[in-house]
Amino acid sequence: MIEKLVAKLRRIGALAEPARRDLYLYVVAQAEPVSRDQAAAATGLARHVVKFHLDRLVEEGLLEVEFRRLSGRRGPGAGRPAKLYRRAKQEISVSLPERRYELVGRIFADAIRDNATTGQPIGTAVARAAAAAARRIGDEVRAEAGDDPVSLAAILASCGYEPRTEGIRIIMANCPFDALAQHDRELVCGMNLEFVTAMTRALDLDDIEVALDPGTDRCCVTLHQLAK
Repeated sequence: MIEKLVAKLRRIGALAEPARRDLYLYVVAQAEPVSRDQAAAATGLARHVVKFHLDRLVEEGLLEVEFRRLSGRRGPGAGRPAKLYRRAKQEISVSLPERRYELVGRIFADAIRDNATTGQPIGTAVARAAAAAARRIGDEVRAEAGDDPVSLAAILASCGYEPRTEGIRIIMANCPFDALAQHDRELVCGMNLEFVTAMTRALDLDDIEVALDPGTDRCCVTLHQLAK
């Protein structure tokens, strides 16, 4: 997971260069993709400088390109298509410690849909949606790992929990949904419990007990290795 974080930081770090940042802000502010000439005219930078920085932003995944004739003409004599730049579709976000509000947003959306369809109490619907999300993420992590073994700690780490082993206990040093937990601790802690429990079941870890165990500056859920 550290490799993904480093890649995100590198991409965002590409905007530290002032000229590159100005070009990026110009491109994303336009309604249509822009050419190098347009970017050079708008920023006052030399065309070769614009080319270098725009292509660097493409390499880092911050911009995308398309090719189109700006004249609108076709056929012989219409000229070569221009290379145009636009904002990349992928999102890049970095938070330290890690937060996963897009994950909890998806869980709540699924829970609201379940509640509207089945009439289940919202707390029950959130628990069901959290368990389903955990199983889905577990499947995705295992598929990405291929033949390599995947541990529970690795999956929890991929979700931002920062698991740490202390003897027979695993504590999670970070709550990926901290701001929401501050707003409604009972709902979010219950969701965390269902989420982590579903992870252990998906991995057939019958010797792991998951429990609510709130502590200072960490997730409210802890795991214990049961005696065999």
